[in-house]
This record gives sequence, C-alpha cells and structure tokens, in this order.
Amino acid sequence: MLKPQDPDPCLPESADLPPASAAVPYRIALVFGSFRGGGVARAMLRTAQELLARGFAVDLVVGRAQGDLRTEVPEKAGIIELERTSKWRARAQALAADPGAFRPLLSAWNLSGKLRYLPSLVRYFREVRPNAVFAATAPFNLIAVWARRLARLDARVVGSEHNQLASETVGQHRWRYDCPPSLLRHGYLQANAIVAVSSGVADELALHAGIPRSHLTTVYNPIVGPEMLAKAQATVSHPWFGPGEPPVILGVGMLKPQKDFPTLIRAFARVRSERPVRLMILGGVRKFEKDEVYRAELEALAVELKVAADVCFAGFVTNPFAYMSKAALFVLSSAWEGLANVLIEALACGCPVVSTNCPSGPAEILANGEFGPLVPVGDDAAMAEAIKMVLNAPPHPGILRQRAELFSVDRAVDQYEALLFGRKITS
Repeated sequence: MLKPQDPDPCLPESADLPPASAAVPYRIALVFGSFRGGGVARAMLRTAQELLARGFAVDLVVGRAQGDLRTEVPEKAGIIELERTSKWRARAQALAADPGAFRPLLSAWNLSGKLRYLPSLVRYFREVRPNAVFAATAPFNLIAVWARRLARLDARVVGSEHNQLASETVGQHRWRYDCPPSLLRHGYLQANAIVAVSSGVADELALHAGIPRSHLTTVYNPIVGPEMLAKAQATVSHPWFGPGEPPVILGVGMLKPQKDFPTLIRAFARVRSERPVRLMILGGVRKFEKDEVYRAELEALAVELKVAADVCFAGFVTNPFAYMSKAALFVLSSAWEGLANVLIEALACGCPVVSTNCPSGPAEILANGEFGPLVPVGDDAAMAEAIKMVLNAPPHPGILRQRAELFSVDRAVDQYEALLFGRKITS
C-alpha cells in the first residue's frame, strides 16, 4: 500500500513559483462538480478570484458548466466543461492508472457517475499541462490523482474534503458518492496533500478511511473578503425588512434533509407562539423529484403548525449576505456539515447566530458556544429557547465580525498556495 512518504516519479514534491517577470503565468486547475449554488462552488470561485488577483492563470474544470453561481465566475477564469464517457471506459482508465486499486474499485460497484469524467480530465491534463491542480469532493479528488498519472503530468495535486463523508448514509454501510473508505485511502495517499475544511472532517476521514492524520491538513474555507462584505451592504426589497416589521429569523441552504429545516420550522413555531417574529429560508432545490417533494413537505409542515403566513421560502438568491446583514438572527439547523460556510458568512455580516452542534464545523466556528449558542441536532425545543435568548440579548456585531476574520479569503488561499507549490504553511 502506498504511504504518504513513498516517492512517486510522477508526483513533484515541490514546484518553484515563477519569477515575477515570467511572461507566462503559472496555471492552476480547480477541478470540481458544477456552479450549482452551494458551499463547494462558492469556495472554489472565491479561490479562483484570489488566485487570479495574485497573477496566476486559473481554469475552472467542471463536470457541468451550469448552475446558479455561473454568473459569479471571475471574468478572467477559463471554463473547461468535462465530457462524460461510459462507466466501463472510465473504470478501465482508473485501473490503468492504479492497478493496485482493483479490489477497492470492484467493491465500489455503484461508484459515483462523476468517475466518468476521468478520460476527459486526462485529455485536459495532456493538452494544457497545468502547473498545479486543486480538486474538491471525493470523486474529483480521485480522478485528479488518476488523470495526473495517466497524463504523466508534472504537477502537484491537492484534494479537498468539504463534508462529513459518512453521515448522509449512516447505518447503511455506504459513504457519500459510493466511494468506500478503502478506495479513498488508496487514492488519497497518492495526492500530495488532502485539505479538510474543518478538524472534524479531518478526524472523521482519518478514523473511517484509515488515512494518516499527518496526510490531512485543515484549512478553513475562504469565506470573508471585501467583495462579500460589500454585497452585505446591498438593499433588500422584501417588505419583511421594512421599518417597524417584526424581527426576521433567517435560514440558508439547499432544501434537502441534511439541512433539517423541519426542526427549524418547529422551533420557529414555538417562538412565534410567544412573540411576533418571522422566518425566511433562502435556498433552492436540486433537479430531483425527491427534492421537490421535500419542499412541499416543508410547506405543509408550516401550514400544519399554523405559521405559514409568517414563513417564507424565498428560493435561491445570489446575494444572501444582504439578508444576513439585516436579519435579527441566523439559525443553522443542519444534521451535519463540513464547515458550515453560511454560519461564518452570518458572523461576517454581524448577524447573531444559533446553531446545532452537528458534526462538524459549528463548534469550531463558534468556539464551543462563545460566539453563539449550540443546541443538540433535531431538538426544536432547545433551539427555540436559544433563539429567544439571542433575540432578547443579541451580541455586539463587532465581536461577531472579528471572529469571522479567522476565515478570510487571504488566509485560506495563502495556505492553498503553499500546499500547491510544496511550501511550508505558515499561520
């Protein structure tokens, strides 16, 4: 089995940055799923913007060049949309890249369809020859490692994990994307580094996949920067934010079970029974029938609890920060997260927060409750009490904004750049 320290002739241990006068900038490929609204896409787009500002050329290499955040793509970034091939050809290429992965690949019979982008990524590596590769989420981390070997690309590959891998299917003996621990272990040990967006994600990956903790580096997502803070100052036309209106509690996230909005709605109903208050949830649905059904169930729950008139499902918005800066309170009700970017965004906007103490991220972000109450997952009674407490005595916005500075774009991209070019990370 490969170990992190084992040399691989295809893997550069470090890469010197070009001199400032270099005519051709170093090219960094960011490899991920799509521009669909969500934490991964936002993090990669912020990374791209900062790398471009630092003088690098950046290609956004995606499975689908579509999604709510397509309009947020930096003007100077290249967009490469990968093509899907047959799963058999993709598996054959994966085995050609890594014959030792035969058993893990065989056990992963339902492996994510994203593996089918492998041949296309190989072609991109062969033709463009990027100087460094930064991938996100398990399938793209794996195909980036395999494609580098097949293309004989002399570039460092850094993968990143943005979520708890086992939580979505706990009790069903499956991992997200149907990538089993044995396959992740085998592939990830061939990357130059794997970034985890929180210490909780790193600990879970080490525990369940058997990856040495020393091969995993915690780098918090690039969240807070001048562009985001400027967007927070934008006006919000919704009448609920007008003068004299009741306070608005805000939830943000895709309408899917992970976010556990039923608990938030039940907690809101408890608070609403005692005082005037409103709940607005920002977030769309994926193009799956089950997600449309889930949205309908959320709306029906609000009706059942007799609070539908005070609950607004506003859909996806490109600028949630303007809402955060004007809401009385932000609540994260998730059953699990990787880091919980939206919690950091709310803090940066000076918005008081309440969060579930879910794995992982919220406890790290809020310093175990110092910057906002943490409540048990699924406990609407405890959540309601925390909401009332914060509404009655909100913390000073300046304290929240100062905490959010720990998650700045500059800080994160400094660390990414060090990993991509084999330099020591400095805090």
